Amino acid sequence: MELPPNLFKAAVARGGPQYGIWAGFGTGYAAELCATAGYDWMVIDGEHAPNTVPSILAQLQAVAPYTTAPVVRAVNDDPALIKQLLDVGAQTLMVPMVETAEQARALVRAMRYSPHGMRGVGGALVRASRWGDVVDYMARAHEELCLIVQVETQLGVENVEAIAAVEGVDAVFVGPMDLSAALGFPGEPNHPDVQRHIEHAIQATLAAGKACGILAPLEEDARRYAALGCHFIAVALDIILLRQAAVDTLARYRSDTSSTEPSAGY
Repeated sequence: MELPPNLFKAAVARGGPQYGIWAGFGTGYAAELCATAGYDWMVIDGEHAPNTVPSILAQLQAVAPYTTAPVVRAVNDDPALIKQLLDVGAQTLMVPMVETAEQARALVRAMRYSPHGMRGVGGALVRASRWGDVVDYMARAHEELCLIVQVETQLGVENVEAIAAVEGVDAVFVGPMDLSAALGFPGEPNHPDVQRHIEHAIQATLAAGKACGILAPLEEDARRYAALGCHFIAVALDIILLRQAAVDTLARYRSDTSSTEPSAGY
């Protein structure tokens, strides 16, 4: 069979903002429900959600029939974990807390087979190669892989030009909440100093010819980032959507419960 196409990579290359949802429940059932809503892409979160490699695999399988393209966020930059995530079929990886070009280059090597990288060979044991059925998988796998590095610290923003310039880095994703904490304004992603750093990261990424993404659950923020040129924007988080709807529904019937205000981040 042919190498499965990376729908996320193709959509981002076409340009225009792609709107995504964060999947934080850690189950295939919830991920599939979100995929039916028609978002362009979905983050299966391995950093802050209660996920393991098997639960991420279950979610990849659950959303496979739908047009929503899965993006798997790893918990860190461990090449052994990256190997496992690629082997179970993740084609787009998001890696948090990338702060230097050297770190970015190491991630590119972790995603590629020798002689261009250090990814271990699973051969016919892995879902990514469809258990050996994909023709020339080892030679062509990189064509449909997509690496998103997260810039979410002051050092990361200082080095964003060099990070974005690394060959094999497909996109930079700005993390407003972590960046706000790193800059001394925790929970204030719209603080002017945080916004200045965010805009710099976006502009530097675009200047390098790479795609830029960001998390923006508030509509005003999402539209501003789209106007700044962001290619992909996460506008919803499944857990927050459920909690907000649950609280708001109860508030309609009980005077001791107040409706919630939408969150600007997690």
